[in-house]
Amino acid sequence: MSGPDFLNIIAPPEWTTDALCAQVDPDLFYPESGAPNRDAKRVCAGCDVRAECLAYALAHRERFGVWGGTTERERRRLRRPGAGQARMRAAALTAREVTR
Repeated sequence: MSGPDFLNIIAPPEWTTDALCAQVDPDLFYPESGAPNRDAKRVCAGCDVRAECLAYALAHRERFGVWGGTTERERRRLRRPGAGQARMRAAALTAREVTR
């Protein structure tokens, strides 16, 4: 496992400039345990870079918050050994279709 990507901490990925989440309170995407995440997912559903966000979250193993319209639990499911690349690609395609 590689270490943290410090370059992205200093200079966030380019797609983040188009992210709708940058226009709302970040706490919306990190609800308390058991709290609803509906509002965060609603923001993600209308975001043009949802697929890129999900791909980033999966690649960087983001463990907390709503990323690309998915919760921590949903991303864990996508990363399971049985999930394979096909399931991740399907999730990314679904994320793109939702934003159209």
